[in-house]
Amino acid sequence: MHRARDNDMINEQNPDNFQENNDEGVVMPQLDVDVIDYGDEQTDTIASKILKTSISDQALNTLNDLRCKNLLCDAVISVPDACFNVHRAIMSSSSSYFRAQFTGFNSTEVKNLTEETRHVHIPGMSGSIMEQIIQYAYLRKCTINADNVHELLISADYVGIIGLVTLCKQYLAQMLTPENCVSIMGFARFRFLDDLYAKARNYLLRYFIEVASKNKDIYEMHLNDFYDIISDDELNTREEDHVWKLCLKWIDHDPENRKHHVAQLMQGVRLGLMTPKCFMEEVKEHPYVLQSEEAKPLIVETFKFMYDLDIMNPSSGELTTPPLAMPRLPHEVIFAIGGWSGGTSKGCIETYDTRADRWVNIPADDPAGPRGYHGTAVIGYKIYLIGGYDGVEYFNTCRVFDAVKKTWKEVAPMHSRRCYVSVAELNGLIYAMGGYDGHNRLNTVERYNPKTNQWTVITPMNMLRSDASACTLKGKIYATGGFNGQECLDSAESYDPITNVWTRISNMNHRRSGVSCVSFRGQVYVIGGFNGTARLSTGERYDPETQTWSFIPEMNHSRSNFGLEIIDDMIFAIGGFNGVSTISHTECYVPETGEWMEATDMNVVRSALTANNVAGLPNKSDYIHKERDRLMEERRQRLLVSAIAREDNVTTSNMSVETQDASMDDYDTPNEDADDEEDVLQDLPQIQQGPQGLNDLNNDNNINEPNRRFRLQMRNQRPGSHHEIRRR
Repeated sequence: MHRARDNDMINEQNPDNFQENNDEGVVMPQLDVDVIDYGDEQTDTIASKILKTSISDQALNTLNDLRCKNLLCDAVISVPDACFNVHRAIMSSSSSYFRAQFTGFNSTEVKNLTEETRHVHIPGMSGSIMEQIIQYAYLRKCTINADNVHELLISADYVGIIGLVTLCKQYLAQMLTPENCVSIMGFARFRFLDDLYAKARNYLLRYFIEVASKNKDIYEMHLNDFYDIISDDELNTREEDHVWKLCLKWIDHDPENRKHHVAQLMQGVRLGLMTPKCFMEEVKEHPYVLQSEEAKPLIVETFKFMYDLDIMNPSSGELTTPPLAMPRLPHEVIFAIGGWSGGTSKGCIETYDTRADRWVNIPADDPAGPRGYHGTAVIGYKIYLIGGYDGVEYFNTCRVFDAVKKTWKEVAPMHSRRCYVSVAELNGLIYAMGGYDGHNRLNTVERYNPKTNQWTVITPMNMLRSDASACTLKGKIYATGGFNGQECLDSAESYDPITNVWTRISNMNHRRSGVSCVSFRGQVYVIGGFNGTARLSTGERYDPETQTWSFIPEMNHSRSNFGLEIIDDMIFAIGGFNGVSTISHTECYVPETGEWMEATDMNVVRSALTANNVAGLPNKSDYIHKERDRLMEERRQRLLVSAIAREDNVTTSNMSVETQDASMDDYDTPNEDADDEEDVLQDLPQIQQGPQGLNDLNNDNNINEPNRRFRLQMRNQRPGSHHEIRRR
């Protein structure tokens, strides 16, 4: 049984509404329906549907057949290796060049046509290319491939067939790779194809790391073009070390003529954001730098920044972030939505700017109300919120947040209410697995199709799973851990959408409820959770090839019911519940070093949230840290707080999240204090009041107020960027 579609979704994918192609004035063989609104004069909208007549495929094929048989043809187009009989009207309707030839300075009355006047010769064009041009003019079809696309685009531009030029540009944009993006940039610039040039350049910036390692054409770039790339704020690199190393390769390609440009290139590299090791060994001591007088002031300025030589100078005014340390702009943004804290659900949205290492509050709460213990999935620029719980109701409703328009919308509800639901997206479809409906743990699964706005029940899982986690890897969905109503689970299973079958895989090393998992570098990473006794900081990964689980390094914080997402080729663990209190801590796993690094805390303390990575947002400036020029001043303020704390003999051991104020340190719901998600939501009022001991811990009177304030300040003033974390 399928849910009915929403009215506002009906027209989005209506197969009866075809789009007219009036390219170069030729009507495509399609049926177009226009809806005419006569305005607000009447209460009811009056609409009239006008059916436009159009040429059928059969008619176009007949015209092309007449051409091939040289019937009714009245002109000849020749190239050095071929001749083609054509109809002047057809070619003139598609090509401005042929229209000028046949109706302008080289035309006569039809009755006076001679062999010479009806013949158009185009030198320098191959017969195969002209065949494709004529075929497009007659049928709007042609064969474009990597071998002919450049010549075809040039020829189509020469004869003025704009539609074919557009198709060629689209093909080139789709075939962009790290190996060819620079050459396509050069081709687009030479042919004045500004839109294609912009796409190729944006591709280079977004996939810079791969381009730097695989592309050879970049070494041939002119100095100004190369500098524009490395200095661009949009350059997508986690480590500035990669930018400097590419600069050295560019110079080494022609060292005698390029080494004197090293100082200019250094101004394009964010030297202050490099790792100290790379700066000391590969910048400061490099022969090109040592030989350049212009580079010496840059080295001194970078030293001052890296080692905070001037940051505590009381005579200096408010510090501004220097260009050598200005963070670049991210290409991806993490959205943390909803959650649970202080005994209530949260509807807040925060985004994480990985370049500035800052969380940003977004004033776009769902007007339908908050929810926690829900699931989310991203399709395009839309984030789908599935199920959840608000402290009163278990939801089967689904909401959609459009990150471009910043609007919320309701879509079709699920068949079942699902709190603690696991959600995954695969091939444009959203899967909701298991959960808790307020009475029972579930193993049922349903699938949502955004195009039809329908949920469909599919094969159930082998196990009852609520408070589990799911992800997709290599065309399959993996569901891990959870709670079956009696015990926390160490089992996992995978779903193949082709066979519609769930298959058990080998068990994890630990039982994990309230767990989070992601697919990363070809493996499934399962992290944190609750084993029935304690919250976990451990993590493990599953290799589908060997079908085995292996441990990864432990997190710095134990946590369950937290957000987990990948950005910048790192795994970020966000918020959660540590067994004592709800936390806002964020940390990231760096696979190259195999360690977890601290990042800036969220602004809102919460668990039971979701985290999603949205890439390529056209309005990403709305979701990033705005005051990037004040990052240096923020760092100084953190150091001042640290100095004051040391003077008051506040040791590092006292800097605990447990000393935050009562509103932030409130114990979470029984969902996280019983069997982890936890079974007894109906007991919420009693446990919120809690034993007297818990209330005493939450009482501000039991905490030394001055020390508590300093500890709170210290916890909120964490390092502001990845390079600062490494330095610490």
